[in-house]
Amino acid sequence: MLALSRSLLVAGAALTLLFAAGCSSSETGNAVAADTTTTSSTSAAPSTTDDVSGQEGIDAGGSTDIDVEIGQCVLLGGTMTAATIENAECGSMESNYKVIAKAEQNEQCPTDVNQTYYETLDGVEQGALCLDVDWVVDGCMSVPTVGMDEPSRVDCSDPIATDVEQVTEIKTGTADPNECPEGGFAYEARQFVVCTTTIS
Repeated sequence: MLALSRSLLVAGAALTLLFAAGCSSSETGNAVAADTTTTSSTSAAPSTTDDVSGQEGIDAGGSTDIDVEIGQCVLLGGTMTAATIENAECGSMESNYKVIAKAEQNEQCPTDVNQTYYETLDGVEQGALCLDVDWVVDGCMSVPTVGMDEPSRVDCSDPIATDVEQVTEIKTGTADPNECPEGGFAYEARQFVVCTTTIS
C-alpha cells in the first residue's frame, strides 16, 4: 500500500523597505506585500488594499485544505516546512496576510507577492495561495528584519513591539518609494507602493 503524506509549505519572498531621498536600504523578512487604495490618513475608516489593482487576482486552480477565497485574510505562521494557517478577519489583530490569487503551483503567483502558502501530497504540489501583507492605512505592522518570522499586526503605541511600520498611504500606478515622504514597500509587478513611517 502506498503511503501518502501531506506537507504544508511556505515559500517566502523578501519584503523590502525602500527609503526615499536617494538612499535605499533593504530589510528582509518572511512577509507578503499587499495592494491598497490611496487614501488620506485623516479618513474616518481605515483603508485597506481592497480596491488596488492586482488584489483581485484569479483562481487558477489547485486545492488547499483551508477554505478561503480571494480577498479574504489569513493568519500565517509556523515554519517553512510546517506552516500553520487560519482564517482571519481582514484588518483584525489576527490577520497578517490577504489572499490575492490562487494557483496550482506557487511559482504561478505574481512575482511581487510577499508570501505563498502551498500544500504538497507525496511531494507533488496540490495548490497555492498567493499572499500580500494585510496593510491598513494608519495601522501598524511589525515587519521582522531578521529571521523567518511572519509580519504581525501590532498596536502603534505598543512600547515593546519592534520593527514597526505605520502605513501612511497607499499609492497606485507607481512602485517608486521616492513617491513616499519616508519610503515604503514597493510592488513593482503590480505598480503600487505602501508608504510607511518607522515607529520602532
